[in-house]
Amino acid sequence: MVLLSTLSAAAGQILIKTGVNSLGWDLISAATNIQLILGYALYALAAAMLVVSLKYGQLSVLYPIYAMNFVWVAVLSPVFFEADSMNPVKWAGVAAIVLGVSLIGFGSGGGGSD
Repeated sequence: MVLLSTLSAAAGQILIKTGVNSLGWDLISAATNIQLILGYALYALAAAMLVVSLKYGQLSVLYPIYAMNFVWVAVLSPVFFEADSMNPVKWAGVAAIVLGVSLIGFGSGGGGSD
């Protein structure tokens, strides 16, 4: 569930950015911007899924998995935003996050003291 939460949060963040890019300078344009509204709704859904996940899982395991949100945004943002791009340093950061999350997951897999 927490992995689905990260995907929902990433989609929400991309929709929020898309909505903000097309936002006018008045309150009505913000209140009627469907991408902004859907983005915040997905972000709220992600938060609700995270809350449920945290009820049944270990914070020390689940919250680092939630960091995968940064991976999804980094990898998907160049698809949606022309100004965004990935370079070797960003890819190294993505690899570091994935490695870190994997190590935490392996470290919690039974055996040893928790």
